[in-house]
Amino acid sequence: MAILVATDIWKTYVDCQFVLKNVQLTLNEGEFASIQGRSGAGKSTLLRIVGLLEKMDKGDLHLFGQATNDLNEKRRAKLRLEQIGFVFQALNLIPHITATENIEVPLWLKKVNAAKRKERALELLNKFGLKSLADRFPHQMSLGEQQRVAVLRALANEPSLILADEPTAHLDEDNAEILFDLLRRLNKEFGTSILMTTTSVEESDVARTRYRLSHGTLEVKV
Repeated sequence: MAILVATDIWKTYVDCQFVLKNVQLTLNEGEFASIQGRSGAGKSTLLRIVGLLEKMDKGDLHLFGQATNDLNEKRRAKLRLEQIGFVFQALNLIPHITATENIEVPLWLKKVNAAKRKERALELLNKFGLKSLADRFPHQMSLGEQQRVAVLRALANEPSLILADEPTAHLDEDNAEILFDLLRRLNKEFGTSILMTTTSVEESDVARTRYRLSHGTLEVKV
């Protein structure tokens, strides 16, 4: 079953330069796909469009069987909160709260009560071997640890789809591999669908389905 179908997606910037041209993208339930391309190729723009954070100039987008073009902002926000988890290049962890509390943020937005929020956050930390980070603040964690906490935050609401925008951009090789192991486990053991962007040809190979974005055009890599 396709959970994401993007058809004929076009996007330009104010200088009329095409960022995306006639992009066609389908992601099936339980699929792990990567989009590889150089910096500035439009990967983040495409991820923001399919994640309902940015609007396209032209095209159609269906998520989880639902047409999204005519959704108002309230319904777009509800769909994001309930079905999509985001992992950004900029980790966006809140600096003055702990790892546990950072993971709780999506649950707080969903108005889950405090006890259940904490229970879910600790469950995730335990499940993925990060219990020792529970009470640490972001500045007390390595970049690799921070990024793993960011992934767990994206999982807090049990989303059907994870959108990861160059999640290893600030990590060394060892920490990047640890993060990929986490993403593989999410996909294999829990069936979470993942769409990841990367500048690295080698990193794109972590996914089963691979795309390349170049000059605004998305192509399947064989």
